[in-house]
Amino acid sequence: MVDRIRLIRAALSTGFTIEELARILALRDDGGAPCMHVRKLAGAKLKNLERHIQELVGLKEQLRRVIKQWDKALKKAHPRQRARLLEILAAAPAARRHDPTYPSLVSRFATEEAQQP
Repeated sequence: MVDRIRLIRAALSTGFTIEELARILALRDDGGAPCMHVRKLAGAKLKNLERHIQELVGLKEQLRRVIKQWDKALKKAHPRQRARLLEILAAAPAARRHDPTYPSLVSRFATEEAQQP
């Protein structure tokens, strides 16, 4: 019993769901050998994890660029004026946020804000 609990805990910590484990263990308990199925599931989980990591890396880089641009806008804004950080973010489509020319939007908005009474 303890071995089975350890097996379940290890599988859950590796990313298997309870539903997947229930099917796998039921097959095992019936005398089957679900090894290839388990391997395919693990491979699919790895691919999904790698894709998710790439998305997170892209998001991290995007956020890093946005913060850098916001820092520039904050330096240009008067202390009692809004720097319009969210407007800067909203003005640039996601594809443009990856474009090296995107910082020009920060300059444009910061200049407009500074010119407003």
